[in-house]
Amino acid sequence: MKLKTTYYKSPIGTAKIEGNIDGITSITVIDEVIETSKNIPTDLQDCVLQLDEFFKGNRKNFNLKLNPKGTEFQKKVWEALQNVPYGKTRTYLEQSKVIGNVKAIRAVASANGKNPIWIVIPCHRIIGTDGSLIGYAGGLWRKKWLLEHENPTTQQSLF
Repeated sequence: MKLKTTYYKSPIGTAKIEGNIDGITSITVIDEVIETSKNIPTDLQDCVLQLDEFFKGNRKNFNLKLNPKGTEFQKKVWEALQNVPYGKTRTYLEQSKVIGNVKAIRAVASANGKNPIWIVIPCHRIIGTDGSLIGYAGGLWRKKWLLEHENPTTQQSLF
């Protein structure tokens, strides 16, 4: 089925949303200034609404049908990411333990970096073992912004 596309202007950049009736396949942040879509495809309307609620501070959990493309290992990592609670962080080592392979830390980091569904699959909640901000495809400033947005009191002490 053909993918539909819409654009959503967030406080940290324009989100390009792609998907169809089978689910959201990608949400990426782009640095280009693109006008927000006025005619949002029906299959993407709920995603735009939920992202808007998230950025306004009115949503902590997403309830969307997702259809990310990736390997079975990547999908396992992305599924585990969805269990990291809003406002909390987990280290790459902890994430490796969650998926059952403590030695897979680099593979977990690589899968996080290939996460196609920005924010909804919250790879921004994964930090270095020493508490540092590392590895975020959207840029570390966005990762910091997202963590502070989700937990403004405790996250500021991390960086």
